[in-house]
Amino acid sequence: MTKEAPGFFDVDERLAELSAKGDDLERLNALVDFELFRPSLESAVPRGDRSKGGRPPFDHVFMFKILILQAMHALSDERCEYLIKDRLSFMRFLGLGLADAVPDANTIWSFREALKKADAVDALFARFDTALREAGFLAMSGQIVDATIVAAPRQRNTLEEKKAIRDGRIPNGWTDKPKKLAQKDRDARWTVKYSKAKPREDGSLPPVDLAIAAFGYKNHVSIDRGFGLIRKWTATHAAAHDGARLEDVLDRTNTASDVWADTAYRSAKNEAMLTRRGFVSRIHRKKPQGRPMPERVRIANAQKSKVRSAVEHVFALQKGPMALFVRTIGIGRARVKIGLANLAYNMRRFVFLKGKYATA
Repeated sequence: MTKEAPGFFDVDERLAELSAKGDDLERLNALVDFELFRPSLESAVPRGDRSKGGRPPFDHVFMFKILILQAMHALSDERCEYLIKDRLSFMRFLGLGLADAVPDANTIWSFREALKKADAVDALFARFDTALREAGFLAMSGQIVDATIVAAPRQRNTLEEKKAIRDGRIPNGWTDKPKKLAQKDRDARWTVKYSKAKPREDGSLPPVDLAIAAFGYKNHVSIDRGFGLIRKWTATHAAAHDGARLEDVLDRTNTASDVWADTAYRSAKNEAMLTRRGFVSRIHRKKPQGRPMPERVRIANAQKSKVRSAVEHVFALQKGPMALFVRTIGIGRARVKIGLANLAYNMRRFVFLKGKYATA
C-alpha cells in the first residue's frame, strides 16, 4: 500500500461509509430531540459566575449526550474520554470536529455527580416518557413488572464488617482511614439467586436447586405490554425483596389494568393493593407447600409466562450489548447509573419502534 497525504474530504468520506453501514448513533441523533432535556439539565447543573474569566463550560445537552454514550456502551469516565477522541461515530453524535476540545474524565464525573446531588434522573426520564407519548407510543395493553440484579465490584470485608454494614454502622477502624472508607460501598448487598432444579429423566428432582451469589443493586421496572418501553422504575440494593416494590413501579397511565409478574410479587398485601387501585392481577401463583401444582394453575401460569417473558428482553439488552454494571459507590450514584441505563434503553427502543412502524 502506498501512503498518501490525508485529503480535505477524507473524514467526510469515512463518515459517509459509516452511514452506509448503519450508524445507530446517527439514527438516534436524528430521531431524538435532545434539546427537550435542557430545562431539567440547566436546573440541575447551574453554571457559576464567569465574570472573572476562565474556560467556558461545556454545554449541558452536550454533556448529557456523553452520559447517554456511557450508558449505551458501559464506559468508565476514562474510557469514554478516550473513545470520544478515537471514534468518528462518537464525535459526529456529539457534534465535535477533530480539533474540538473533549471533556476529560473528571469533567464527566463532575457533571454526573451534579445530576446525582440534584436528584434529576427522574425528571429526565419523565421528560422522555412524555415525548414518547406525544409521538404516539402510549402505554397500552397492560404492564409487566420485574427486577434484575445489577452487579457492582465485590467488597472484601470480614464477617464483623459485614454485620456492622447490615446494621447501618461504619465498621471499626474505617473512620480512621478516610481513603479506605471512600472506596467501600456500604449500600450494595449480597444476595443469592436460585434457579429451580430441572427434573431428571426418571422424573425425580435433584437434591438442591442451583444457587448463584451476586453483589450489587437491583433495577426494578415496569414495561408496557404494547411497545415494551420502560414506564416506571426504581433502584435498590440487591437483597431487597421484589414484591415490596410493586406499588413503586406501577404505571397508572396504562390504558389497560392488567399487571403481569412472577411469583415473587404474589402476596395478600399486593393482591389487595392491586384490587384497591383498580388493577387486574395476572401474577403467577405459587406452588402449594408440600403438594403438587394443580393442573389448572400450571396451565394458567404457562399462559401468563408467554406475556411476562417480554420483560426479559429488556434485561437481556441491558446486560448484553449495554453491559450494565455499576462502577460507582453508593445507592445515590447507582441510581443515576441505572436510571440513565433505563433512559438509554428507551431511546434505543424508540429508534427501533420508529423504524418498525415506518416500514409497516
